[in-house]
Amino acid sequence: MMEKKPIGCELRSLNNLIMRKIENSSFKKQIESITGTNGWIIGFLAENADKEIYQKDLEEQFSITRSTASKVLILMEKKGLIKRCSVPHDARLKKLALTEKAWEISELMIENANQFEKTLTRGFTEDELEHLYSYIQRMKNNIQ
Repeated sequence: MMEKKPIGCELRSLNNLIMRKIENSSFKKQIESITGTNGWIIGFLAENADKEIYQKDLEEQFSITRSTASKVLILMEKKGLIKRCSVPHDARLKKLALTEKAWEISELMIENANQFEKTLTRGFTEDELEHLYSYIQRMKNNIQ
């Protein structure tokens, strides 16, 4: 019988393993300027390129604070990964857009993410994965 450790510890451990695997991937070695957070944001912006995405959307998507989002976006701008574009309907808002450099990185990330997802979910049935997603969502809802 498997030793039962606290779920929070197990999820933290899994997250550490995932982040370590990402940091050591061949894709990561090709693109040294990208942190894990930058990668997640590039991926989100690429997936939602047909929508207007603002800083507040990133805050909600990644459950990060306004100040954290602001710091990350400032650094991503300096690295030439994103640009903030004015929108005609509200001078205070700046939509986020990927630069050509970030689009190239996005292509590599998609390829790597697909390979990693296959590795992570190997041996699971579709039914098991659906249950896993629902459990994770329930845990997230419990602490929000």
